[in-house]
Amino acid sequence: MDLVADRNELYGTSEYWDARYKSEGPNASFDWFKTYAQIRDILLDVIPSRSSKILILGCGNSSLSEDMYLDGFEDITNVDYSSVVISAMMKRHHDKKMKWLEMDVRDLQFEDHSFDVVIDKGTMDSMMTAKGSVWDPPPQVVADCTKEVDEITRSFFGLTCGVFIYITFGQPHFRRRYLSREGWDLEIRELGETFHYYSYIMRPIKASE
Repeated sequence: MDLVADRNELYGTSEYWDARYKSEGPNASFDWFKTYAQIRDILLDVIPSRSSKILILGCGNSSLSEDMYLDGFEDITNVDYSSVVISAMMKRHHDKKMKWLEMDVRDLQFEDHSFDVVIDKGTMDSMMTAKGSVWDPPPQVVADCTKEVDEITRSFFGLTCGVFIYITFGQPHFRRRYLSREGWDLEIRELGETFHYYSYIMRPIKASE
């Protein structure tokens, strides 16, 4: 199966990802945008400690969580809505104390305040692939992306602690609408020297004071 979908909107379907992961095989690995080595300095600066409880959204078959685990972050939960990749990653990393759960980022099944850190590296981007203008995205795109952030702010941090880290190529004028929330601080850092990627860092204002 070709890594590049013939229609962009396919990236927003679990059927595409199930088929892709089956085609690639259980030992494949692919990192969207940046590798852990390329964003390590930001993560070390932002994550409170190596004992922090970390949730990685839309983990896929990326090496991000494995690299973080080997770097000392051992409390990591990974979720993805592809049952194929979750099964493969559970088997691949059976010797590591990480969790792998089939779950939709728009409907996260965790108790409140379960995590200190949530990381999204390209997952929200896959929900922005429906046909339409980037300046005026379709209602479903707005609803899906808003729901993801709602789930994070509602379920994990309340308004007292935690940090959400979102890595993307999306420029601020296309992403602020989903990430700007009352009671939350939004910091934006550029990554790269020629083609820029961005890290969006959300913290409750009380925690960042």
